[in-house]
Formats: sequence, C-alpha cells, structure tokens
Amino acid sequence: MASAFQSTLNTTKSQLPLEVWAGVECTVNRVGEEYFDQLERNGHAMRLDDLDLFAELGIQAIRYPVLWERIAPNGLENADWSWADERLERLRELGIRPIVGLVHHGSGPRDTSLIDPEFPEKLAVFARAVAKRYPWVTHYTPINEPLTTARFSGMYGHWYPHGRDDLTFARALLGECRAIALSMQAIREVNPDAKLVQTEDLGKTYSTAKLAYQAEFENERRWLSLDLLCGQITPTHPMWDYLRDSGISEAELAVFSQNTCPPDIIGINHYLTSERFLDENLENYPACTHGGNGRDNYADVEAVRVCTEGLAGPRTLLKETWERYQLPLAVTEVHLSCTREEQLRWLNEVWNAAQELREQGADVRAVTAWALLGSFDWNSLLTRCVGYYESGVFDLRSLRPRKTAIAKMVQDLAAGRKPNHPILETPGWWHRPTRLVYPAVSCGKSKEEFASQLSPRPLVIIGATGTLGKAFARLCEVRGISYRLLTRQDMDIANPASVNQVLDELQPWAVVNAAGYVRVDDAEREPHICLKVNAEGPAILAAACAQHHVALLTFSSDLVFDGAVSNPYVETDNVAPLNVYGCSKVLAEKLVLQANPASLVIRTSAFFGPWDEYNFVTIALRQLAAGNTFVAAEDAIVSPTYVPDLVHTSLDLLIDGENGLWHLANKGAIAWADLARLAAKKAGVSVNSLISVPTQELGFIAPRPVYSVLGSSRGELMSHLDSAISRYLEDRR
Repeated sequence: MASAFQSTLNTTKSQLPLEVWAGVECTVNRVGEEYFDQLERNGHAMRLDDLDLFAELGIQAIRYPVLWERIAPNGLENADWSWADERLERLRELGIRPIVGLVHHGSGPRDTSLIDPEFPEKLAVFARAVAKRYPWVTHYTPINEPLTTARFSGMYGHWYPHGRDDLTFARALLGECRAIALSMQAIREVNPDAKLVQTEDLGKTYSTAKLAYQAEFENERRWLSLDLLCGQITPTHPMWDYLRDSGISEAELAVFSQNTCPPDIIGINHYLTSERFLDENLENYPACTHGGNGRDNYADVEAVRVCTEGLAGPRTLLKETWERYQLPLAVTEVHLSCTREEQLRWLNEVWNAAQELREQGADVRAVTAWALLGSFDWNSLLTRCVGYYESGVFDLRSLRPRKTAIAKMVQDLAAGRKPNHPILETPGWWHRPTRLVYPAVSCGKSKEEFASQLSPRPLVIIGATGTLGKAFARLCEVRGISYRLLTRQDMDIANPASVNQVLDELQPWAVVNAAGYVRVDDAEREPHICLKVNAEGPAILAAACAQHHVALLTFSSDLVFDGAVSNPYVETDNVAPLNVYGCSKVLAEKLVLQANPASLVIRTSAFFGPWDEYNFVTIALRQLAAGNTFVAAEDAIVSPTYVPDLVHTSLDLLIDGENGLWHLANKGAIAWADLARLAAKKAGVSVNSLISVPTQELGFIAPRPVYSVLGSSRGELMSHLDSAISRYLEDRR
C-alpha cells in the first residue's frame, strides 16, 4: 500500500516558491525569582533600526515577540504597548509579515505559572488584547515549543516552576496547549482569518536493544503537544496511559478532543542535539550524561556523537511530520552554535531538505533563519547569565549589528539564487568521521551520505614552516575547510610569475598569507630583506588575488604604533612605527589595500599557542617550572593573542567577506612579566625565578613601544585573556 506521503504526490505542492523567514531570539524565561530577557541581552529592545537591517535580507516573514511578560508584567490594565506599537508598525511599513509570539519559553508574569489552573484563561485575555490592538496581524505563535518548555520547566527543573516529576510536566504541557487553543479562539473572535503557526523542537531518540522501550516512549512523547492540539489524545493513543498514570484526569484530556485547535502551519525546530541515544553501558560515557528512568540507568548523549549512521536529519523529521498530520509545514528555527562555515552548511542542508520534500509533494512553506542577532547563554540552557554569545545572521560584537556570511546566504535564498560558497562543497561536521567521540553504535537506520559533485576549491595557506601557517592548517582540518599549505618554494610571493602560476593551478577561493619576516631586531641590520618579504611580497600577492578574484587575508602587527598613548589602539588611529619591522608592516598595509581594497588585513599582537615550543608563554612556563631564571619586561604593555582564537576569528571574518584593517587580540592589557605571572599562577608554577626589568635593560636592538595594546572600533570579537590562558593550559595538557 502506498504511504500517505506518496499518496499526496503532486496534490499539495504549492505553486509559490519556498519562503525565507527569520526570527529574533526573544526568550524571556524565569529561573527562581529572576527573569532572563534575551531582548535586553541582544539590545534589540533598544534598537528600532534593526528592523531595517532585517528588511535588507529580503525575508518575507519574521517570528516576532509581543511577549506577555514584557508588555503586561503587572496586569493588562498597566500594559505598556509602546515598544510593540512602534516595531509592528515599522514591520508593516517594511512589508514584512510578523508571526507574533506571546510566550517564548516563559511562564507568564509573576502572578501565574505554567501549572496555574488559570494560566490558559489569563493568556487568552492577553491574546485578545493583542489581536484588538493589531487587527491586521494574521499569524500567531501564542506559545513557542510547549513540549520543550514543559520538559525544561516541569520535568528537568531548569526553569520556573522547577518541577521534576511527570505530573508537573503533564500539567505544564496541558496548560500550555489549552492556553494556545483559548488564545487562538480569542484572537479569531477579533480576526477570524488568523493563523496558528505552532512551533515545536522535534527530535528523535535511538537506543540499545535493552532500552528500546524507553526510546519508543520518548519518540511517542515528542508528538504530544501537536497531538493534543489536533485532538488525537484518546484512550487508544500511546500516551493516554502515561498521562493518566501521571495524574491527569479523563475530563482534562477530553477537553482537547472536544475543542481541537490544529495548527495552520506546523513549525519544526530541529537542532543537532535534538536527536539522542540511550545506552546502559555507562562506562563509555562521562558521568554528566548518566541518568535513568527508575527501571534502568543509562547515558543520554547526542546521537550524532555515537550513531554510526549519523542523524536522521531535517528531511526525515519533516517527512515524518507531514505523514503524521498532513498539515502545512515550515522550518521555524535554523541555527547552529559553531564556526561560520558550519552554520552555512547547516542552513544550506535544511533548505535543500525542504526543497526536496516540496518536490515530492509535501506542503513545506518556509525555512527560518533563526537567531538573527545571535543568542546568549543557551549553552547553560538559560539557567545562568555569564555572557556566552553565539553569533547568528548578524554579529553583535561590533558597534552595530554586523552582517555575517549567513546574511549573504539568506539574501541569496530570498532572491531565488543558489548559494555557491566553496565551503558548502564539504560536509558539515555532523557528517564527518570526527563527529564520533564515543564508541560507535549502529542505530538501525539508513545512513544518509553527504553528496558533493565537486572537488572543493581549497584555501591556500602560505607559511608552511611558521607557527601561524601550521595553526591555520591544523584548524582548517578540524573545521573541514579544504586547504593547501605552501612553502616559499611552492609559492614565492615576491615573484609575480610564481604567484600567478599557483593561483592558476590551484584555483583557490582565498589565500591566507601567514608568512613573513618576524625577527624584529635583525630587521634593523637587514632592512632591505625585511621590506621585501613583509611589504613587496604581500603587495604582489594582493595584486594577483585581485586579478584572479580571490579573497586575501594577510597579517600586520601592533608594532605599527609608537606607544605614545595610554588607551587601546583602534583601526583608525595614526600609525607611527619605531623600528624597521613596524615600517615594513605599515608599508605592507598601504600597498596591499591599494592593490586590492577587498583584502582583509589583521593587526595582531604577541601571540602564544599550544602547538609550538617557542612562544613567550610556553618558554616562560618551561623555564620557571625548571627553576631557571626567566627575565621579562615589567613596563611594556601588550595585548597577548591566543593563536587558536586568532585563527578561528580570522577564518570567520574571511568567510564573512570582511575587508580592510581589523584588530584582533584577546581582551586585556598586561606587561610581559605579568603575563608570565598570570600563566604561572594558572599552571601552578612558582615564579620565584622570574625577574622583572625595564625594557631598556633587555638589550633589544630595535626600539619598541612601551604600550601597544590593540582595541577595535570594528568589533571586539576575541575572548578575555584570562579565558585564553586557561584554554591554552588545557590544550597543552
């Protein structure tokens, strides 16, 4: 018998193209007595002109907050609508359709909660007020991801009211679903044509044979919110006995079958961590993954890290949803906390999956680029406020939201153009063998392979023998970026013929110049060599890259400054080098940007890393640990740079298509001697043999600035030095 999916071939396919939607991470969740507000964290609460940036993407719709906790925290009679009035009107002017959300992982104002018997009616009152104020709004999500919110609030205890039992979970979920139904009823009394876009995080659970019963249970539970709204929870439903045993009455369940509220569009949110694997072999997994169900103890881990076949993925999960409900679908969140190319690969993969399903007959309406402004502290599930930021379509670490490469992809998709960045030709990490961090186990499903028709164009890295060049190669390997690491013999950047030959042969999409003359004191004795390597060569390379339409990343130094200030230098500050090396870098910057204004020139400073033995921090710790005398300057203030941070951030900027001068260094200003003390303290090494002296007593030939700290007017993208030192020690171990 043909499946329901096959039977709908060519019957539901929309004649309209797949839409591009977007969304602002807007969670207002409660932990204890504290509310965490993403709109305050990301600054969108104060920036109306963000909406103009969003409109430039070409999106058709936006998931947008008119949140109960923000508008009416002290009752509807004290509501402040000014923020929503201004923003919804601006969206209307811009021609962007808002999908209005009323509760986003929240539990309402302080006088209610998810398990308050009156929560549904209270939200419906607010929903009616929203509809009356904005009668032109046609699409609503009264509560985002009710099942996920109920699990986090009623089963795992993360969010208010911090329940940890089945009854609290069930009460929270039923309360949310009832609130959705009543809210839509109230909204439709104002606007009969209003549509419900119901979102849910849809995952899937796999397990060993012993735990198949638990996986089966969780795979049924994942549909609960949608089944409740569709009126499918009857005595024959697989979850009926669970809900009844949890303490829910037949009368409470009957309400849903008697008052159905099926979504007009089912919004599927799916993350790489949404698919889980359960294994009773606890010894294979860290203790933080251990748990159980009262019957068996088991580890609960990301399926992508253990399943031989990898993930079911968005296509399979969308197909399962379509076959189950036969209702229009949208992917309502596409986001990945990862490096830029992986974020692009994930969005591209989800888009292609949606397009493929449409071609096979499924009614998939849209794909949503999520977290337009990124998000804060989701790595702790919003249980604490520590400032962990994940960038999204825009990066907030600049003076105003900065478009990332994702913005360009969204613009392409919205305009009907196929994204063509060469990094898309390599599979995301969730397809690569390195994803497996636990003993591999078959999850008993078909394996979906990544298919690329092309051999990826490489990133050319110049500087095969240097610390920076090797670091780029190492991290490109980790990130799945195809590369070629070249020596001077492979490509002599001071020889135009050599440069053009390599560019013709390798056809790279970008070149990283990580080579150069770095002996600051020797440069005073042989300035002609330093200038040739550091300035003339990069200028020739820049001209060739411009001719071949290849992006270029090259590096400069903090030594372009004279240290006559006491505040961090930014990109627009005047240069005034004190030595030949600094002069060579100033000349290189000028010549490179003249020859190829699209080049990315990164000034950096005093870098240290875990993979070489000759940087300042490594040498200092080695000498101090051995009890040997170590001498360091006490008066020269720098901003040390952790090489892995520098490489990762540089690659992100390169992929984003950034150009011009950028300053990249870890946040912090410190004297060399104090840097040795900080590293030694964190490493548990004595500093008894450390000797601090003025720079002038170190016998340097080349003069150096006493202050060369790098700040930035373009974006503070690097972590704090303290964090970098800690990670350096971990990586060394």
